[in-house]
Amino acid sequence: MNVKPLSYGRQWVDDDDIAAVVKVLKGDWLTQGPAVEAFERSLADYVGVKHAVVFSNGTAALHGAMAAAGLGPGDQVLTTPLTFAATANSALYVGAEPVFADIDPQTLCLDPQKARARLEEPPHKIRAIAPVSFTGFPFDMAPFRALSAEYGAVLIEDACHSLGGDRGDRKIGADADMTVLSFHPVKHITTAEGGAVLTDDPERARYLSLFRSHGITRDSEQFQEAADGPWHNEMQMLGYNYRLPDLNCALGLSQMRRLDSFVARRREIAALYRTLLADVPQLLLPPDSKGHAYHLFPIRVPAEDRAALFAHLAERGIRLQVHYEPVHLHPYYKKRFGYRPGDFPEAERFACEALSLPMFPLMEDSDVERTASEIRAFFQTGVRR
Repeated sequence: MNVKPLSYGRQWVDDDDIAAVVKVLKGDWLTQGPAVEAFERSLADYVGVKHAVVFSNGTAALHGAMAAAGLGPGDQVLTTPLTFAATANSALYVGAEPVFADIDPQTLCLDPQKARARLEEPPHKIRAIAPVSFTGFPFDMAPFRALSAEYGAVLIEDACHSLGGDRGDRKIGADADMTVLSFHPVKHITTAEGGAVLTDDPERARYLSLFRSHGITRDSEQFQEAADGPWHNEMQMLGYNYRLPDLNCALGLSQMRRLDSFVARRREIAALYRTLLADVPQLLLPPDSKGHAYHLFPIRVPAEDRAALFAHLAERGIRLQVHYEPVHLHPYYKKRFGYRPGDFPEAERFACEALSLPMFPLMEDSDVERTASEIRAFFQTGVRR
């Protein structure tokens, strides 16, 4: 069948983006140069925070945030099981233990009441709360800020799905102690691979800058020992090479000029899906919100129909995805921590029914219509049988 292939997500790189990268290629700095600071300033100004520190990818940024929170062995980090594994894994990277509370099915995000119940359980070792704005949904941050203050836990939002979304008059990214972003090609802007941590705390920003670059500084104002010459540098902590090169930052900085239009188009696509699929009784559409960033548009279908619908669309050039296998049900987590099916039923139920439809700004209305038409045909004509 000769049809236009559609994936669940993809980048949009235009001639201006390419020119921005070529300019850096022809310049003096391929890495550790001025494009890094320019991209960081653009991110911070857009979201409305004081500092942005970019990393080589979103997972590295999560690792940095957990380290900057001062977490280590004996500490626990509370998060949602309905997320990419990196959210929980980043706690393990610093020696802490990830623990979970179930989702609210009305938001698909961490349920604040269940989070409170988990915080109240002994042994009371939770030192950070890491809610995830899953799919780009702008869940209410107020209950988590209250829990953070009450229990003395650092609040780290995983907003890797959510750049460009908002909570009323505040952009997502401005509400936690630290917020983590991702610039993977399927996200709202891309740097090919990349991530960032946003914060208003200058000390955490300094720590993150050291952490991503071997723990080494060349800033004379930060030296702990007398400089022995202009070449002097100091390793002041154990860090990593998590730097994002100027090439990638130039692409990200160029993409920022179109971020709002990217998000607006995602919202248009979501609205069209809702119109076209509203009367299909077998479907449950994802929660909506005015400030939604719509990284994903996951529909819920009867679990017994999901594999057949996935195959039906794949045969017609429409490639869906499932987001996500709940973290606690990955073999590693079951073996190490003893998790079992049934521990977090809402997340597990969603994961058994979910299919993420194509969602990216380059989509045309006809692509949305085609996808919706094939879904309707599957259920209305008995194709699944």
